[in-house]
Amino acid sequence: MLKITNLTASVDGTPILKGINLEVKPGEVVAIMGPNGSGKSTLSKVLAGHPDYEVTGGEAELDGESLLELEPEERAHKGVFLAFQYPVAIPGVSTATFMKESVNAVRRAQGKEELDARNFLIEARAKMKLVDMNPELLKRSLNEGFSGGEKKRNEIFQMSMLEPKLAILDETDSGLDIDALRIVSEGVNHMRAPDRAIVVITHYQRLLEHIVPDRTYVLRDGKIVLEGGKELALELEKHGYKWVDEQLATAEA
Repeated sequence: MLKITNLTASVDGTPILKGINLEVKPGEVVAIMGPNGSGKSTLSKVLAGHPDYEVTGGEAELDGESLLELEPEERAHKGVFLAFQYPVAIPGVSTATFMKESVNAVRRAQGKEELDARNFLIEARAKMKLVDMNPELLKRSLNEGFSGGEKKRNEIFQMSMLEPKLAILDETDSGLDIDALRIVSEGVNHMRAPDRAIVVITHYQRLLEHIVPDRTYVLRDGKIVLEGGKELALELEKHGYKWVDEQLATAEA
């Protein structure tokens, strides 16, 4: 589904990604871990098409089609979804309006019939239950005055409404308490499907106790340096990222 080949990217002329090779198959959940500054969030934003990140080499394909040649909205139409670490507020635009327009924009691009107001609300209220989200938030401006937990639940609600092929979760666990983490994770797990790939980007193993990955990758200094199963996340939690350097030194000796 997602194939990344020797991907390099920079920000303001500074190289951040230095040759990423990664493949995520349909139905898989892949975890990407790494310390601050390793390039995790850069990778997510490059895949989503953020204009501040310059791709300097390599390729990223979704179902054999180059993502890098598409505008951000075209990537969304193809089924790419990014859940932000710090979701932004949009004053004056209700959550319902934002979500209805987003869903129908994707449906139009995919040749599907748009949802009318009634069917949208039926669908939205059902999906909000997955993340224990108050339906009253539909009436409020998007993320304005939302708590940290409400913002993250809203991100997973949006994902469930858009039903993407590729969902990228950029540190969705950041700022969540134990209960909110469990609820958000349950929402993500509900989205697991044979025709959907999910990439979970996180610092900590605690999220992966709830969203168990099929494979785990460690990103360091813009490159993937270790690969393993869910057990790799446990080793990182136990020993820290210094352990990664020790493993690499041993392999090179």
